[in-house]
Amino acid sequence: MYEHEKIDYVEMPAKDFEGTKAFFGKVFGWSLQDAGPDYLAFTDQGVDGGFFRSDQKMSSEAGSALVIFYSVDIESTQEKIKAANGTISKPTMYFPGGRRFHFLDPNGNEFAVWSDHEANGTLVG
Repeated sequence: MYEHEKIDYVEMPAKDFEGTKAFFGKVFGWSLQDAGPDYLAFTDQGVDGGFFRSDQKMSSEAGSALVIFYSVDIESTQEKIKAANGTISKPTMYFPGGRRFHFLDPNGNEFAVWSDHEANGTLVG
């Protein structure tokens, strides 16, 4: 259901559509659907969205918004990212209420993963 004045959809650049499908499918279990030759769409991932064909990259240093995933076990999420040819761009760091790391997908887009759990499963803090 659509909610008035709430974030409804996110679009991100991607150069390699097949690599994007493989990466997000392997790491996060996404099923990306072709929506024409220059667009991939996803649904039911917290927010719906898509990838448009582009040589551009998302980077918080360049002023892009940062898309952040939540994980109860960021160590296992980090290992899945590495196994799917993602790159850890900022190691795990603490902030008030949790921990997070940043990564680059195979297109070079920057994302982050955060958790409110320690590696042993207890809550941070």
